[in-house]
Amino acid sequence: MGALKKCRKFMLFLAIGFIYTLAYPMTAHAMHIMEGMLPPKWCIFWFVVSAPFFIYGLYRMHKIVNSDIPNAKVMLALCGAFVFVLSSLKLPSVTGSCSHPTGVGLGTVMFGPGVMSVLGVIVLLFQALLLAHGGLTTLGANEFSMTIVGPIVGYAVWKLCRAMKVRRSISLFLCAMFADWSTYVTTAFQLAIVFPDPNGGVGAALVKFLGIYAVTQIPLAIAEGLLTVIVYNLVISNDLWKESALQ
Repeated sequence: MGALKKCRKFMLFLAIGFIYTLAYPMTAHAMHIMEGMLPPKWCIFWFVVSAPFFIYGLYRMHKIVNSDIPNAKVMLALCGAFVFVLSSLKLPSVTGSCSHPTGVGLGTVMFGPGVMSVLGVIVLLFQALLLAHGGLTTLGANEFSMTIVGPIVGYAVWKLCRAMKVRRSISLFLCAMFADWSTYVTTAFQLAIVFPDPNGGVGAALVKFLGIYAVTQIPLAIAEGLLTVIVYNLVISNDLWKESALQ
């Protein structure tokens, strides 16, 4: 009963965060590429590139939902809510931009990177429709950066650290942090190839975009890593999930 109460309290915290993001949306250019920023050919390109990952994610989610793993559905919902709340907390950055956590590290460690592509699309759709955060035409590009590249990089870091016998908390921290950073590097690249620098080309534009995001995103990713560790340890310590559930 104690574990269930703690889980309910955490879900209440996420619900409060959800209500806050709806009640106090920020009007700014966010890390998600906003509606109308990409030419049609690039919108189509990123949709096509992201589609196979999304299909694989549906396959993985179907297997998990229909498995006998205890609390699988509840933990899927928790990971989705975690991504939604954290990625909706937009913090002002420089030059009219803003940064935010991604929240994909938790679900990546618990379910693998495939599932995050599906959870991420759901989150991105809600944010585009309810918060004007991101966009529908740029959904493919935002999915690729935040819910495909980020989780894959984070999962690789997690597996590497565990193979090297690094402590679980440190491995999880690095997973969440590098998943966040890789998302921003990918987003910067996506913008750089569309808006190259007149003199230095794509390379110079990439450096500029990375510089804009780095001011807030480096410390923000560290904070996200710490929060992810706290939440994961809370889930594990209360027997709501087993680390070996999908291994």
